[in-house]
Amino acid sequence: MRWITLFLGVAILAGVASVVIVMRHDRPVSHVTGVGSTSSARPSGPSSPTASAFTDPCGTFDTTTPTPYAVTGYWLVPTADRCTWRRQLQAIHKVGGDTVVRLGFGLSPRRTDEETGQIMDKEGAKADARYGVCKENDLSCVRAAEKDLVAANPGNRITWTYVYRTDEQFGQGIFRCPTMERKIVVGSAVFYRLIAPEDGSDDATCDFSSKGRNYHMILISAGATDSLTELLDLGDRFGIRVFPALPLAPRDPANSTRADPRHIGTLTTLTRRVLQDYGSRFGGRESLGGVYQPFELQLRDWPDPSKVQTLQVYAEQHLIVEQELPGKPILVSPYLDARRKVKFTATPKQVARGFKALAKTGVEIIAPQDGRGTGKVGLFWPNWKNKDVDDRLKIVNGVGESTYASAYYGGTRDYYREMAQARQELASEGVEVQLWANVEAFEPSTPEESNTPKCGTQATRSRTDKSRLDTQVTLAGPYVSKIISYMWSDFFTCGSPSLSGEITEDWDRPIAIQAVRQARQIQEGLEVRGYHLGSAKVTLNWTGLDTPRVVDSASVGWHDATPNEGLPHGVEKIWIPVDWATVPSDVWVRIEISSPDGRKAAEPVYYKNTG
Repeated sequence: MRWITLFLGVAILAGVASVVIVMRHDRPVSHVTGVGSTSSARPSGPSSPTASAFTDPCGTFDTTTPTPYAVTGYWLVPTADRCTWRRQLQAIHKVGGDTVVRLGFGLSPRRTDEETGQIMDKEGAKADARYGVCKENDLSCVRAAEKDLVAANPGNRITWTYVYRTDEQFGQGIFRCPTMERKIVVGSAVFYRLIAPEDGSDDATCDFSSKGRNYHMILISAGATDSLTELLDLGDRFGIRVFPALPLAPRDPANSTRADPRHIGTLTTLTRRVLQDYGSRFGGRESLGGVYQPFELQLRDWPDPSKVQTLQVYAEQHLIVEQELPGKPILVSPYLDARRKVKFTATPKQVARGFKALAKTGVEIIAPQDGRGTGKVGLFWPNWKNKDVDDRLKIVNGVGESTYASAYYGGTRDYYREMAQARQELASEGVEVQLWANVEAFEPSTPEESNTPKCGTQATRSRTDKSRLDTQVTLAGPYVSKIISYMWSDFFTCGSPSLSGEITEDWDRPIAIQAVRQARQIQEGLEVRGYHLGSAKVTLNWTGLDTPRVVDSASVGWHDATPNEGLPHGVEKIWIPVDWATVPSDVWVRIEISSPDGRKAAEPVYYKNTG
């Protein structure tokens, strides 16, 4: 997912008074309290929207939530059409979404033309028209800044010029030295000129005259209106928390997957200024859920994390967040790569070690991409290892015609289980971090002959279907405290019906996430955890059983919809009696769940009866 457009704590239920015997391949992890004041390790959004409906120039919008789904957070792409955002947040809220993550923009070092002072494009080949509009008294904004600096002291110089494009506007909090920094409006174009010492100190004395110094200039191309204010207002309306993106670090020219540490000083300066402004304008807003670290990296076991460029940049940038927006968590969504036949991939245990290193950069929420959309990780159970991979994965480099065992070091569930264990170990060391799952709502590609629609700006990728999304929820299982998805636009909105439309029509289909052997009082049985399990029928099957066993939980079982600490909102549990003496040892018991109207869960869960 790192190359296409652009949440933790896991836990299992604190024990019922009876003995629980868990399957060794799918063991639950004890809960550790989540970050800050969050309960059940998920952000507690506004208790309810501000009204049941509201009307504005974009139309009338309903703020009720009639079809809540297991996925409760989504990425959003910036858009110039604010009515699109209103429609998107209404639709997200309708399916139970309480979180949106906003993709953002990158800080970019640029050359300037020696004669005119015009800012050049990324390649340095020609003037960048976006910033060419910026003029003061007939001078380019770079030349005007140089003139003002030299007037303060002839020894002052601009040694680096940076640009940052955004659709936000800022208040006075963006400025540290108003005598040298300013908002520049040219017609409908809005710019902000920031000047900071090149050493990254962002000197608060604003002394430009006592001695000559070298400075960096950051020219921000801003929006005509402030998109973040509008998103937060919508968040208040719909009870949704917004995670705006931090400025994205410049990439290393030698390896674009790495952040370039040479620009840490300027990046932290821009981050400090932006967050100071957020703090002064939005610090008390519930709808500001936190901030998103948009520079992606692969989770792996680094021999020396202190030497990893991207982690270095993370740590410096995240320290600024802690200083300027205390109490607001940082969310990061690294990617996994489990492919055996590709270099620099990682086993589940190696990823767990990488998870620990990442957590120590100051993030509070880690939402690893589950990897199914890109095909870098497969959705399979331990007893499926020798099955052929899904046909839609065969086109993926390093997968091809193979079994899951030969293609991957482990499945989605293996990786989340190990990261959950790592999260628990971190908590014992005093490092609190939440583990969310980011389930990818797309396929590796769209075959030309397929009728599946390609989605807007997503090149050859197509959105997936609800059945596979349900399966992803199942496989992430009991190891995460919240499930979010990349991304709403365009993968949930394209096609007819759209993926969001499929969810609306089939929102209450059961989804099981785990089964454990569980006694209740003096009776042996099985507890199943998942979504929409009330009155479900449970079918048990295993190799050698002639007729599957069907149990009506509404008649002979027990249903508990009480929220489960450490598990995502909406997870319930049902219990049914099982005579384990009649179940052979060491068999994998396949557990299928059906709703009262006959709809079967997209994916069964498995329990290995170890006796």
